[in-house]
Amino acid sequence: MAPEIATVELTFSPLPVHVRTARLVATAVARRGGVEEALLDEVRLAVGEACSRAVEAHQQQCPAEPVRVELRDGADRFEVMVSDRVPNDDPAGEGATQVSSDLAELNGDLNLGFAVIAGLADDVDIASTPSGVEITMSWPAKKD
Repeated sequence: MAPEIATVELTFSPLPVHVRTARLVATAVARRGGVEEALLDEVRLAVGEACSRAVEAHQQQCPAEPVRVELRDGADRFEVMVSDRVPNDDPAGEGATQVSSDLAELNGDLNLGFAVIAGLADDVDIASTPSGVEITMSWPAKKD
């Protein structure tokens, strides 16, 4: 039988004050999910950076839409996905475009934010879709 994956979902209005709450929830779920104590600061900081980026994008483009955070703890990984609902300007609207870990192609503050996240998380995937950006980060976790 496959191990059960626990999922916690959090949505919040795009206000900077709510980023702190997302960081606290992520840290608590990571701890419960078996992430080593030494990695919890990295989880907190990466989630904070991803949520701050999403809040800023929402405030500029779609302030009524909530930011979404999904936290999953599986058998050996703790995963966080931060999703914004800022529409992609791609008129073709084709499927997701994966942005590789080589963040050199990105520009300005966007590049810096993604570089910070990539430096903190064990694994990072960034997908830009017609309906927004999804940043998925993960760290190793050990179950008792």
